[in-house]
Amino acid sequence: MPDAWELASIAVRFLTSLGLLGSAGLVLVRMVFRSETEALHRYIATRAGILALLALVATALGFMVTAGALVDGVFGMVNAELLGMLWHTPVGTALGMRCAGLVLLLAGLFCGALPLAAAGGLLALWSVTGVGHVAEFDAPWLRALLVLHLAAAAFWIGILFPLRHMLIDSGTHALAARLGTRFGTIAQVTVPVLVLAGAVMAWRLLGHPSALVTTGYGAVLLVKLGAVAGLLAAGAVNRFRFVPALRAGERTAARGLRRSIAAEMALVGLVLMATAVLTTLAGPPHGTGT
Repeated sequence: MPDAWELASIAVRFLTSLGLLGSAGLVLVRMVFRSETEALHRYIATRAGILALLALVATALGFMVTAGALVDGVFGMVNAELLGMLWHTPVGTALGMRCAGLVLLLAGLFCGALPLAAAGGLLALWSVTGVGHVAEFDAPWLRALLVLHLAAAAFWIGILFPLRHMLIDSGTHALAARLGTRFGTIAQVTVPVLVLAGAVMAWRLLGHPSALVTTGYGAVLLVKLGAVAGLLAAGAVNRFRFVPALRAGERTAARGLRRSIAAEMALVGLVLMATAVLTTLAGPPHGTGT
């Protein structure tokens, strides 16, 4: 059973991932689909800002939880000397980079400079490569692959918010169909990148497929893979059933698509929670890079 510090670490990592991927994804969606999301700029910017602030707070809490866990005491979370020592480790470097990226993202949103916001989001995503299991490998290509994986995941998460919002009002159903169609076309590239990058990283971390059923890391990874499979299935249904039906003006298409997106959001939550567990509790069998 995980102890209190491990549970706290899982919680803050989940919230950090949700805020980071959600905010970066919304910015990417706003940039890629400029015309389709123009009327939703305030909606997207507000939610991206809230998610970025969530990521900032969760990141800071995670840093404090790491310090507390080192001495197994709450006082460690606010001990200036201990926090200072931790700051000069890869954990502190990742914290500084992530906070800088999120601040840039917020500044870009506030100033209406989407390229600046996107650059901040990508910097924050890159900060993830400095800590965790992937960082244990001296392999820059693996870190680059992780960023591609995270960017593709963020893009998928980011599309869910505006698309679902457009389905509330029948007056924007045609625009939602257009957005869904364009996303489906781009997803032909981003989804394979997401899946292949994840598969390569899993292979590198596990070392052998048998580890999926013989290790704790593999068991949690199977849960994550199951949720990803559900996301892929829901995405396929959206692309080939609900979006074309919405474009054709079918009365029930919007309701079906809203329900499907709600299911996707729940599955995204499961994926992020499984990832938080993987990076907190279960070390990969070949985490040392041998």
